[in-house]
Amino acid sequence: MTQENQNPSTEQAQENLESEQVVEVGASISSEPELAMESNTQLIDELNQKLADMQDSFMRAKAEGENIRRRATEDIAKAHKFAIESFAEHLVPVADSLYAALNAEAVDAKAFKEGLEITLKQLISAFEKGRMAEINPAIAEKFDPNLHQAIASVPSEQDANTVVSVLQRGYSIADRILRPALVTVSAPK
Repeated sequence: MTQENQNPSTEQAQENLESEQVVEVGASISSEPELAMESNTQLIDELNQKLADMQDSFMRAKAEGENIRRRATEDIAKAHKFAIESFAEHLVPVADSLYAALNAEAVDAKAFKEGLEITLKQLISAFEKGRMAEINPAIAEKFDPNLHQAIASVPSEQDANTVVSVLQRGYSIADRILRPALVTVSAPK
């Protein structure tokens, strides 16, 4: 009987234990969707915030890119517009000297020639400062089609295809030919 007495109480205890477990499982099942919903809502809110931050960053980067492009375009336009400014600053004193020569009452041709030579030196100096070089080939120099333009071919005692005379000096700017020197060359014998 003791065994029978123990069985009903053991069974009773086991039933109580099982019912408590069912209640706990039921409670956890009923609270899991709430936790899951809360967790999902929180995750969605975080993702939305990240998305908003990324969109903001993208829009700022896009605006900055457009500003850089606009500034670069303006800088290029200004560079084209004022590229000659430095060279022009060197030419202004030459113009001043020419105006002064025109306004001077030069009775003496020698003084007038000296004034022109000084003005020419100023002009050559301005050319050098602007990286402009003169192309003035020497007589009997070999004809170079990259630097010279032959106007005529004349019979001469010089070797064939050499410079006989320079009709007009040429100019280059930073190793680029602005205008070739106009020359006459010796004809082949």
